[in-house]
Amino acid sequence: MAQFLIWVYLMNNKINILVIDDEHQIRKLLKLTLEANDYVVITAETGRAGIQLAASNQPNLILLDLNLPDEDGLFVLKSIREWSSSPIIILSVRSSENEKIKLLDSGADDYITKPFHSGELLARIRVALRHKEIIQDTPIENIGEFEINYAARTIKKKGVILNFTSTEYAIFKLFISNRGKVLTHSQVLEKIWGNPFSDETQYLRVFIGQIRKKIEEDPAKPKFLKTILGVGYIFQDMS
Repeated sequence: MAQFLIWVYLMNNKINILVIDDEHQIRKLLKLTLEANDYVVITAETGRAGIQLAASNQPNLILLDLNLPDEDGLFVLKSIREWSSSPIIILSVRSSENEKIKLLDSGADDYITKPFHSGELLARIRVALRHKEIIQDTPIENIGEFEINYAARTIKKKGVILNFTSTEYAIFKLFISNRGKVLTHSQVLEKIWGNPFSDETQYLRVFIGQIRKKIEEDPAKPKFLKTILGVGYIFQDMS
């Protein structure tokens, strides 16, 4: 009985990953790779099944293919993102920059082009999950119009909760923690995504644009998160 309870405890405290992909071989490969790295894996081969499993299992992270037999991956992404802040990593053969921007713009946390190496995938998963970890800081901090609840990982502006993805939250928290300081593109990219992303400034611009839509009255004329041309960004403390 004691061994069974220990097993239940360990299973309940493992990280759950939902794989939504219609290719049997890809699902099988991902399941083997992830389980070998101590993740619990659930799979779905259609968009609708994926949405249902995301709702019922509340996974810690979702790997989502775009070419599904019943629904386009973008629809599935938007549907899940309406109520879930779990990191969502897109896996797709589509590799155009516009496609990536559209998906990041719609709430994806990362994008990996097929075929991919398992080592890269595992690294991206670790980065996404780090953004989702509970942060042991002061539980609640008030900065001007914003209230940051670090334990709940929520941000309010004038009392209204802002619907941030885990990556948007990580970026916003980085600027809040360094308010009044200029952060270069490389500094932000390295801090949030690590060295492999240190020169992908367009990647960062997409997320900055999304954050501005949520925190600024006029995203085209930001008063909080400002651009320092050719350098990076600064969060202007308005308190």
